[in-house]
Amino acid sequence: MNSEKMIFDLDLEKCVGCFACAAACMDQNDTDVSLEKGFRDVFPVNSAHSASGKPAFLSVACFHCEDAPCVIGCPTGALTKDPETGMTEARPDLCIGCHSCAMACPYGAPRFGQDGKIRKCGGCQIRVENGLTPACVRVCPTGALRFDTEENLRKEKRGKTFRALLRP
Repeated sequence: MNSEKMIFDLDLEKCVGCFACAAACMDQNDTDVSLEKGFRDVFPVNSAHSASGKPAFLSVACFHCEDAPCVIGCPTGALTKDPETGMTEARPDLCIGCHSCAMACPYGAPRFGQDGKIRKCGGCQIRVENGLTPACVRVCPTGALRFDTEENLRKEKRGKTFRALLRP
């Protein structure tokens, strides 16, 4: 497995709000939609606030923050950072259901199952360990959602910015 830290990237100009990423996440994680909310949500962004003025959408899941407030807020160690991948991992067996992590997370990523234990996006760790992309990324029909090393994504974005500056 690649030891470089991987990150999710969303290109707001490409996201069409189809919810395929949210559906794939629910399927991958066996989410019972009648009982619980999935790990990924898609929200419309007011077109007055988008750069182009066109309808825009924001696909949101756990951001796997480098200095994750949910990890800091968890009193039992049920949430940890994987030092190799950078992913924020949940250990439901250590969770006491206090919701401290949910109160600390500014993005609403921690979820709780019917048993009151923590459940959250794990970045499709098993898929990634087996050379596959996370389910949400795999199904994105426009390529708006990506999963790559931070270095690769930065290089690509620098290239786009440079090309944009060259346009008349």
